[in-house]
Amino acid sequence: MKKDKVIYWITTGIVSLVMLVSAINFGLNPEMKGAFAHLGLPNWFRLELTVAKILGVLALLLPGIPRGIKSFAYAGFAITMGSAIIAHAASGDGARSLDPLVFLGILAVSYFYYGKIAAPATRKTGRYPAYQS
Repeated sequence: MKKDKVIYWITTGIVSLVMLVSAINFGLNPEMKGAFAHLGLPNWFRLELTVAKILGVLALLLPGIPRGIKSFAYAGFAITMGSAIIAHAASGDGARSLDPLVFLGILAVSYFYYGKIAAPATRKTGRYPAYQS
């Protein structure tokens, strides 16, 4: 069980760090407007992704978040990674379109171990046992 928790926290930490760094980059780096234009995406989508990624990271890292919300964050990140792969490939970015694939794999490992370490009570209620009354 300890090995499962270590794997979960390492992979979740990597995913959270990547999403947080990209959210900060999307939100604060003016050059990202050009990058989104290159991918054929509107500027407002860059800002939407910034907010969504920050909320998703909080959902994964904060204790006591219901299982359904965490699962929603995992799904959102998976859709984001899949969309990034497609957008980069369609824009002719070549090997760069494979970068999100690596993080999608790490996300899948994190999700697998999240389900594995969740207590049976967590699966029923969506909350960590320590937070149940």
